[in-house]
Amino acid sequence: MANPVRRPLHARLLLAGSLSLVLATTASSQESTDPALADAERMPRAVKTLLTSVAQVGDGLVAVGERGHVLLSEDGLAWTQPEVVPTRSALTAVAVQNTSVWAVGHDGIILHSADAGRTWDRQRADPRPPDSFDPDQGRPLLDVLFVDEQRGWAIGAYSLLLETGDAGQTWRQRDLLALESTDEVIADPAAAGGAAAGQDDGEGEVSDGWLFNEDELELEAEENPHLNAIARTPGGRLLVAGERGAAFRSLDDGVTWERLQLPYEGSMFGVLTWGEERALLFGLRGNVLETHDFGATWQTVDSGTEASLMGGHALADGGAVLVGAEGRVVVRVNGDAAFEVTTYANEDGETPILADVLPQADGGYLVVGERGVGRHSPK
Repeated sequence: MANPVRRPLHARLLLAGSLSLVLATTASSQESTDPALADAERMPRAVKTLLTSVAQVGDGLVAVGERGHVLLSEDGLAWTQPEVVPTRSALTAVAVQNTSVWAVGHDGIILHSADAGRTWDRQRADPRPPDSFDPDQGRPLLDVLFVDEQRGWAIGAYSLLLETGDAGQTWRQRDLLALESTDEVIADPAAAGGAAAGQDDGEGEVSDGWLFNEDELELEAEENPHLNAIARTPGGRLLVAGERGAAFRSLDDGVTWERLQLPYEGSMFGVLTWGEERALLFGLRGNVLETHDFGATWQTVDSGTEASLMGGHALADGGAVLVGAEGRVVVRVNGDAAFEVTTYANEDGETPILADVLPQADGGYLVVGERGVGRHSPK
């Protein structure tokens, strides 16, 4: 179905998308007030605001979110903010290697910390001036991945792919579509266990902006799809999940890429890998796809929910925990188990949208999302 207006970029940005614009309207000069270039404000209740990504750094934790917020914790209970974070743009993802941390977000922002998040510098910013109509300027970055303290990738809107080999001191933009090999890898629909996910099952209803009807989901493939998530295997294979059924893989550590045809035409927001062959994609309306041959074929997996799934974490032996809309937390203890669905509720009884999750030593989960940080025990 033709649609001149593209759906919002990434699930995490549906909430954070307007923040940069709101802040920018109060600008009096580009350098001092553009949210990409202004320092984040320290706010006492930042721990209760929208947070989009969380990661382990050493023995502690780092989380990022709206308005350039960065939060640090030693125990997941008490959280502090660094003295200075050099952006007010919404941050969407964080990556860690030893004590080096990178965060990416709106306005093409890339931040770096060499001391586990205590101090930060701005490696990249690409804010769009108020009078600019260039769609390539200011493209949000939606995920970041580092394989060591030198080499990494950042991906984002309109197929934006950045690569660095010097810890982010310089970033090189690469044309993912031009790097595609001549053979498109098409998954066998018959190998997907019958009907592909996302086929027509009647009229859907929009309940909260995170569940979409079939007309909204079945859109023509984009020539330059937004890239939502990236993961890498130990042997150097890369997998990227994107909007409207777009997915890409590289078998040579990012030198060349192949576009994959998934048996589902909706957007995928996350990707997890185990070993060299097994991977999981998850996204809109609880759709989950799994491959055992790194993308040559895909099978649909019943997640047990129709709530959109935004973030996840790989567990041992093919296990996974996924989180998303309506406070959903879905877990499979290993690759042979079925997903079990539970619902997170905060101290106010709310079931907020969840964006990311980390397993905890006590068997519970640290979750972040539209109401900040929380803890969930599925028992």
